[in-house]
Amino acid sequence: MTARNGEPKPKKKVLIVDDHELMRQGLEQLIGHEPNLEVCGQCEDAPGALRAIEKLKPDVAVVDITLKGSHGLELVKDIRIRWPELPVLVLSMHDESLYAERMLRAGARGYVTKAEASAKVIEGIWRVLEGKVYVSDSVASKVLDKMVGSKSDKPSFVLDALSDREFEVFELIGKGLESREIAQRLHVSIKTVNAHREHIKKKLNLTSGTELLIYALRWVQFERPSGG
Repeated sequence: MTARNGEPKPKKKVLIVDDHELMRQGLEQLIGHEPNLEVCGQCEDAPGALRAIEKLKPDVAVVDITLKGSHGLELVKDIRIRWPELPVLVLSMHDESLYAERMLRAGARGYVTKAEASAKVIEGIWRVLEGKVYVSDSVASKVLDKMVGSKSDKPSFVLDALSDREFEVFELIGKGLESREIAQRLHVSIKTVNAHREHIKKKLNLTSGTELLIYALRWVQFERPSGG
């Protein structure tokens, strides 16, 4: 593609943020096949992503939910605050409306699952670059089903009642992390983590730490508890 003056139109710069090297390499190869896109950098964690955005000035960031030592949700929030004009496309292993809704509320412009065809990733990149919101068909269907199925102001799914930080703690519990490990991962005190645990138990109507652990483990393994 060329500009009106005959000069080649500058390629749009893409920053990849994912904690799996093979995934980053695969995305770089995929994007590299697009004549008007180029990968300007790769990062495995949130601090590296923020530094890269400051230095490389990408046109779009492709961000995984699960990052090394942090969560993509907080990164998306930070990007929205510091660079509100930078579109973010979230790439996730989770085919869940719950994740998509939280990411879009946090400031992402699009959400694509890793199970989708590679063409969806490219389509999503271009859509958010155009200033539009993009979600893959499977996620859009789940979000719409959820909206149509909701008959009250109460959350249509029990985990919707959790705040973003409580949801992060819940996920980490489901991955088998103890309070001390969660505190280190989220850069908060153990007291704060334990307070989040109590709030989560109350909101999910659970009576013990064991019940919370079992519930979280089942969620992370995609075996959602009955009634949830």
